Amino acid sequence: MEKVADIRAMYLGRLRRGVWFRRYAYVAIQFAANGTAASLLNCTKTCRVLRRENMLIAIVAFALTCTLLVLKGYRQDAAITPSNMTQPQSIGRAVGAEDSWYAKTSAVPEEETSALEPMSGQGGPQPEEHVHAKYIEVLGNNYQPKPAAMPSWLPQTKTGKHRAQLTNESQVILANNRDVAPYTQEPEDDSLLILTPVKNNAQHLARYFALLDKLKYPRSRISLAFLVSDSTDKTQQMLIESRQWYQEQAPPELRFRRFDIYRQDFFYALSRKQRHLREKQKERRMMMARARNYLWTRALENEQWVLWIDGDLEYYPPNIVRDLMAYDKDVIVPNCLVRRRNVQGRWKHSVYDRNAWQETAQSLEMIKKLNETDFLVEGYKSLKTHRRYLDRFPKNETVVPLDGVGGTFTLVKSHVHRSGVGFPAWLFQHQVETEGFAKLAKANGYGVYGLPFYYIRHVTN
Repeated sequence: MEKVADIRAMYLGRLRRGVWFRRYAYVAIQFAANGTAASLLNCTKTCRVLRRENMLIAIVAFALTCTLLVLKGYRQDAAITPSNMTQPQSIGRAVGAEDSWYAKTSAVPEEETSALEPMSGQGGPQPEEHVHAKYIEVLGNNYQPKPAAMPSWLPQTKTGKHRAQLTNESQVILANNRDVAPYTQEPEDDSLLILTPVKNNAQHLARYFALLDKLKYPRSRISLAFLVSDSTDKTQQMLIESRQWYQEQAPPELRFRRFDIYRQDFFYALSRKQRHLREKQKERRMMMARARNYLWTRALENEQWVLWIDGDLEYYPPNIVRDLMAYDKDVIVPNCLVRRRNVQGRWKHSVYDRNAWQETAQSLEMIKKLNETDFLVEGYKSLKTHRRYLDRFPKNETVVPLDGVGGTFTLVKSHVHRSGVGFPAWLFQHQVETEGFAKLAKANGYGVYGLPFYYIRHVTN
């Protein structure tokens, strides 16, 4: 019985020492996190208790306390926090101390990031280590500015804290993986992404959404994405208010699958008189190609179809999406018309989008004589390309192969974009932007088609 009692006492002593050592570990961690006088006092008291229980454990605990003191001083002198992490350069608009919806620069200069105030949450202002520049890409989804600068029409959001245990390199890898993940998803059947680049388009937005509301296609399968570029009117504010209404206040059956708004300024402007000058078309179309590429590379997730729509269309049939999908083509466009009054005062329709065309024997011969740097553009009497437009086909040719397309209403299977076919911002076979896209798609083996007798209408410029 005495042997059993001795064994029991030995185990109880070990258990008691283990409890005190665990308590010491807990208060030591508290001191490492807070570094307060109270937590240091707890460490010291616990060391005294451990000394009574076991001298070896007390010595280890004292050494650990000294190590924590050294580490605490080092951490205060050279802390690695999110504020001094290297931020990837954003090509979206940046939010500064004085936030406005029209930013004059595309990124916050390095010397200005220190002026940004930390976001406030529960328990007062965040510590200084959480101060970092906030870059906008998707307004309304990833948009989390500080509450003081937040517009009244956007819901309040809280900033998620950085996980302290992640290193710089780990955070970069995780951020990259989040960006890559949508591109590896399987397309959702019949899901549709509507893309519209806009610039000073406020006067046409009411009609734009009125036409969308008449579209006979399930709202739960439609995603919207807009790119606002160099706008000085109320376009962006109206889009944000539209998003708030559709996604938060409208009945569920009217809500879209997604509604994203992007902002990227290219600092390019032309007056109305210069906009359609032939000598300005190359640089203008290259800038439009950059805008389109910016939009689809950020907005496309797991949608099966991509639909490019102009922001200033006047009319298209409600069944147009289902009608175009029924042809099952990689790229397909309707015939976009414009109506003007003739001398007698009657309306007369003519082809608006002359970027949709088919090469002919004459045009191919003409191309052979061009230099590599020559740029071709349609719709100018001073340049005859001898191409065949959609109003030059007989009635029995309802679906025709094309070599160039416009962007007024273009339906594209999403795998065409995912394979890397975008809008050339450089000369590709003497074309850029949408016509260059058609040439590039055909060069990659995709089919490009047009419907000469399926009509939509553009507003009169």
